[in-house]
Amino acid sequence: MSDSKKYQMIMTTCPDLALAERIADALVVNNLAACVQIVPGVKSFFRWQGKVDSAAEYLVLIKTVTDNYLAVENHIKSLHTYEVPEIIAVPVTAGARDYLVWIDDNTKAL
Repeated sequence: MSDSKKYQMIMTTCPDLALAERIADALVVNNLAACVQIVPGVKSFFRWQGKVDSAAEYLVLIKTVTDNYLAVENHIKSLHTYEVPEIIAVPVTAGARDYLVWIDDNTKAL
């Protein structure tokens, strides 16, 4: 049985679809993520350089194993255009066993 504590979903946002797809492709091709989903139409409100701002963005959801976090973070940072990209990991506390096994089969833990 797969231990759900070893899985996580990492989130980032991108200013355009091209960048979101570049990040998604790099992570899947390099077996750092089993699946990456791109959600369009996100409107973000945030404080940046002392003022409140907003932006239309793409939300990128990355399914991977916890051991790959640092490599995923480094890949995102190497490709991202933001000075400080959002990179947040959320632990998976439960999941369908067959899906978690699929994540194992499609990632390489570093």
